[in-house]
Amino acid sequence: MASPSFSADAKPTVVLVHGAFADASSWNGVITKLEKDGYPVVAVANPLRGVKSDGDYVRRVVAGVKTPVVLVGHSYGGSVITDAASSATNVKSLVYVAAFAPDSGETAAALSGKFPGGTLGSALAEPVALDGGMKDLYIDQAKFHDQFAADVPKDEARLMAATQRPITDAALNEATDKAAWKTIPAYFVYGDADKNIPAKALQWMADRAKSKDTVVVHGASHVVMVSHPDKVAKLIEEAATSK
Repeated sequence: MASPSFSADAKPTVVLVHGAFADASSWNGVITKLEKDGYPVVAVANPLRGVKSDGDYVRRVVAGVKTPVVLVGHSYGGSVITDAASSATNVKSLVYVAAFAPDSGETAAALSGKFPGGTLGSALAEPVALDGGMKDLYIDQAKFHDQFAADVPKDEARLMAATQRPITDAALNEATDKAAWKTIPAYFVYGDADKNIPAKALQWMADRAKSKDTVVVHGASHVVMVSHPDKVAKLIEEAATSK
């Protein structure tokens, strides 16, 4: 398949992919900054059903964008962009925001347990049974603030808890097929107080992917894009302007 041609002066479009227990509005602060600086933005509604099916959906969204793309994933969304970009022709860079960057054959569940410190398992609510034996997972609303968004104001975290979107247990245990970060430049940003994915795991994945720039935000929770949107947007713009 021939690569599409783009206008030389066109700014890349930033495609944002949220992770589990969040929704596209988690990018609002980042979007405000990017749009102010002239970047077109698409915040995808990630289905959160499975790595391959979610990756295919995001790939189709990206294929419809008529400029180069900076593909950004948060948390489980990192697994999705890793899959989606593996066969896309217009992705110029990947940005992992407190996100998984799996290699072929790896799962989000295994990566989150690679190093100690993650406490997500004990913060989950009673699963919702689905047809076919799968389960939908939510974070217990009473534990959401401390587990997921400790550096976000409590009132805001309460709304996030009530509107969180579930992920299937199968998605967290589905292996990635191809690792796009092996051929596409990758950037990483995360908080060192993340309780969903241990900071050591995030740094290990960044190092393995030969991150072009890794930003560690002191005291930031798993939703660093909510609590520190300027830092996240700055790294995305760095990825967008890189040669």
